[in-house]
Parts: sequence; C-alpha cells; structure tokens
Amino acid sequence: MHGSASSGWLLVALCAATGAYCLLRMRSGVEEQRRAAGGEALMGFGMAAMAVPAAVFTPPAWVWPAYAAVFGAAGLRALWAARSGRHHLHHLVGAAAMVYMAVVMAGSPAHGHGHGASGTPLLTGVLLLYFAGYVLLTGVRLIPVVTVAGGGPGAPPVPAPGGGAGSGGRAGAGWGDRPELARACRLSMAIGMLAMLLPL
Repeated sequence: MHGSASSGWLLVALCAATGAYCLLRMRSGVEEQRRAAGGEALMGFGMAAMAVPAAVFTPPAWVWPAYAAVFGAAGLRALWAARSGRHHLHHLVGAAAMVYMAVVMAGSPAHGHGHGASGTPLLTGVLLLYFAGYVLLTGVRLIPVVTVAGGGPGAPPVPAPGGGAGSGGRAGAGWGDRPELARACRLSMAIGMLAMLLPL
C-alpha cells in the first residue's frame, strides 16, 4: 500500500501481530474456533505483507493476481461456511476487500493511486462504511457491562453474569477460546483494513 513509511510499518506490525495471535488461537480444542482463526491468520499476514511501504519493497506484477486468487478462494470458503453461521459473512467481506485492493494495486502506477479528481470510488466508500461500522459495533461490544449491586448510587459495580472466570463455566476455557480476545483480534484487523482502504 502507498502512504508514509512510518504509518505503513505500524500497520505491518499491527497486522502481523494479529496474524500471529490468530495462529496461536488455532490450538483451540473447538474445531469452529480453529477454522475461524486460520482464516483470520491468513488475513492478518496478507494485510501485513500488503502494507509494506512501496518505498521499501515494490512487489513484482505477479503478486497482485496471486493475492486476488488466494483471497478469492478464502472468500469462497467463507461463503460456503456462512451456511452454518452468519459471522462468516464478515470473513467474506474481508476477503472481498483484499481481492479489491489487489486488483486496484495491480492497476495502479508503481508509486501512487490515480483516482484523481473523481473522488472516492463507490466500492471503496461502501467498504469504508462497512469496516467503520464494524469497528464501532465491535468496540462497543468489548466494553464490559456492569450491574450495580443493590441498585443504590454508592453501591460497588459487579460484573454482569457470564463476565468473570468463576461465573458460567468459562473458567476452564483456554485463553484462545475466549470470545472477547477473538473479537479484539477482528477489531484490530478491521482497523487495519480501514487504514488500507483510506488511500485508495
């Protein structure tokens, strides 16, 4: 992606760290968690490689069609998996965004995008809106919910049911199976996707 080198390297670090965490999540005992984590690891590392500043490394022309093919296949897999759960639709949108960026990069000059005075292309705008909404919604879902014991104004807050290790049987779940960590991983990638789509 094109942009300043420092922001590009920050994006590379964010996406690579997220991809590495998703690889660790693949050790889950739950098959569905492993499959989702594998797709997210692919997305994280793919985004990290795509975010390397162009001033440092300009990939050969064959890289972008390869990206489009890999993430097109990932999108088809997510579409097939969406039969069993709606959350796979987010993976489908992410894969489609990667294919779109690869196509744009394949058609752009080596050192910049040339959409000129026409403004933001429609598809870029739709993807920006989707990922901005996803970031906001996921961020809100990560805020811990507390209830007030006794209901009085000076009463201490108490975690809502299901929020702690001793409530609801999540104490035995591994850290890779915790839904809030998976949600934070997806939030990081959505933020990265926003940063990558903005220069298009």
